[in-house]
Amino acid sequence: MPSIMPIYGTRPEAIKMAPIVLALQGSPLFDCIVTVTGQHRAMLDQVNDLFNITPDHDLDILQPGQSLSAIMTRTIDGLEKLFAHTRPDAVVVQGDTTTSTAAAIAAFYHGIPVVHVEAGLRSGDMLSPFPEEANRKITSQIASLHLAPTRTSKANLLAENVPAADIVVTGNTVIDALLTTVTKEVPFGDPRLEALAADGRKILLVTTHRRENQGEAMRGVGRALARIADAEPDLVIVLPIHMNPVVRDAVLPFVKGKANVLVSEPLAYGEFTRMLSLAHIVLTDSGGVQEEAPSLGKPVLVMRENTERPEAVKAGTVTLIGTNEDKIVAEVDRLLHDRAHFDSMATAVNPYGDGKAAGRTVAALAQLLGVGSRIGEFDGG
Repeated sequence: MPSIMPIYGTRPEAIKMAPIVLALQGSPLFDCIVTVTGQHRAMLDQVNDLFNITPDHDLDILQPGQSLSAIMTRTIDGLEKLFAHTRPDAVVVQGDTTTSTAAAIAAFYHGIPVVHVEAGLRSGDMLSPFPEEANRKITSQIASLHLAPTRTSKANLLAENVPAADIVVTGNTVIDALLTTVTKEVPFGDPRLEALAADGRKILLVTTHRRENQGEAMRGVGRALARIADAEPDLVIVLPIHMNPVVRDAVLPFVKGKANVLVSEPLAYGEFTRMLSLAHIVLTDSGGVQEEAPSLGKPVLVMRENTERPEAVKAGTVTLIGTNEDKIVAEVDRLLHDRAHFDSMATAVNPYGDGKAAGRTVAALAQLLGVGSRIGEFDGG
């Protein structure tokens, strides 16, 4: 029985890997060896707990204030030791984190085939998002099998001369995870959020954390939120603030004391999907939220200058607005007060997946390792 080792370390990876892990564990074709790095600790563990996943190996690399270089070197060193006595037939990595690239490099050094989930995303700017654009391009050079979420991602890989036979369009597993989780109505740990869920007011859900936005751009986000709160007293701004003190120091001083700004600690994944379903508008610089929110018919304003996820922009449910303070205020105001514009963005489209990506992934792995065949690809929703 071939052994497959999914390796992941952050909350976004865990969310998108969970459906694959569960599908592998339920398959009679494979032995699944779940390995985590702990690049994120508490947030990673929350997702594993939600999906009842117990890792077989935990590198536990997290250190206070760790740099990208430290994450890279500690992950490679930890996997070097692990591969000395546990050698899988293939390693599966997801996306564009430092964990995923380090794991791909470590596997490559040991001659272990690398399977890249969510392959082919490109912004066209090596420094935005940073370091993700470089990470995913590096991983593409190493991977033996590229699991592209959409046909756009496949086209990006073909343009880089990746053989078509090595690419499978699966859809994005984040939709598998979302559709499973959103029906559970996980209770909020914060009683203020539970009360908000019951009172019916419009919610602006905000997430911000991107490295390239840190500094003055993120302070501009804080000023914009303060202006929106003052102008729209009946709107509740829900801000699950990132744990990074750089993010907190940039944003929180501007919204402190605002009665209609509800700042919470980061939400566990189940709580976040419930809040996403309750939101009227989503304001974010997150990659994953760009994929999730359109599936629930939520207009998404993305505080970035470019995106490696253009499908929802083309569909009209996502708008790139950058981090200019005046632009943020104006675009939120337009969605709140221009019903036709809101309705045009809120049309529920699903360009990223149909909830069957994990099954296509397992079938592609079966073909790679000679124990099965691929099934039909995702056609774009």
